Amino acid sequence: MRNLVVLLFLIPTLSFGNIWGRTGHRVTGHIAEKHLTKKARKAIKDLLDGNSLAFASTYADEIKSDRSFSNYTPWHYVHEVPSAGRSQRVYSHLTKRVHHLLSDLEYTVFLMLDANPITTDIREQFPLLREDTLAIARNNGIRHPKDGSVNKVMSSDFLVSTKDKNQSLFAIQVKYKNAYEDARTTEKLEIEKRYWASKNIPWFIVTEQEINKVVKENVDWLYGVKGWHDESVDVGLIDTFNAMQIYFAENSSSSAISLCQRFDAAYQLELGQSLLDVRRMCAARLIDFDLYKPFRALKASEMRFVESNEVSEVIHVAS
Repeated sequence: MRNLVVLLFLIPTLSFGNIWGRTGHRVTGHIAEKHLTKKARKAIKDLLDGNSLAFASTYADEIKSDRSFSNYTPWHYVHEVPSAGRSQRVYSHLTKRVHHLLSDLEYTVFLMLDANPITTDIREQFPLLREDTLAIARNNGIRHPKDGSVNKVMSSDFLVSTKDKNQSLFAIQVKYKNAYEDARTTEKLEIEKRYWASKNIPWFIVTEQEINKVVKENVDWLYGVKGWHDESVDVGLIDTFNAMQIYFAENSSSSAISLCQRFDAAYQLELGQSLLDVRRMCAARLIDFDLYKPFRALKASEMRFVESNEVSEVIHVAS
């Protein structure tokens, strides 16, 4: 105990300035490189003229004191982005990537996009070219967003690619309706609107009023366990997932709710335990279902259990 107390008093006096130096950056770059797909690895290799991510990881530090590279300042510093509600990571069965979402509403819109059969890719927090947004702001007498004296890089919540030849690409900004009461928010949205118009790419605003009522109820139902499922996607839940996958396949014409009750009885579980586990699996995206259909009306055949090769990805997101 005495050693612990001494350590607590010492911590404020310790210097951590060198921990995230060149070695820390390069170790992180090396680890990141091990997780790249072949396609991403090739693209990065071409972009970096054959250099590794580990080697390039210190570029930003090495040029930040050189004024000729001052245009890159906003890209060097990472600032916390404000979120309306809960920010989270979500695994996409469509893109096979982890996506970072900054509000409950973004999460809902993402699930709708991810489930849409015409969607082919979703890029969240998509950055806008700063020189273009600066020009738009200047030409229209609008103050460009700043952080102190540095002009920020603006972004759209989603850039979506689709199979639709008439609208193969479009951008979305997700905002709660009360955000429009702020004049400054409206100004920034005007810059974003004109940016995408200059690129001939459709741009849409989505508020909570555009969300289908059934979708909202289903997402709220998932959120009943979303707050703590991250700590509970463990071996026990995966074992239950495997058993339920077989049980649901063998009883595909039954309703999901009644099957959960029968599963409780068959495995001598407390009544309601299986339904809770299914909710946890749905929240973790181990199980998918049609968000436009009330969960309580679903049949077992309408519950999609992820493939075995995707299970590890879901666990990775939850860890």
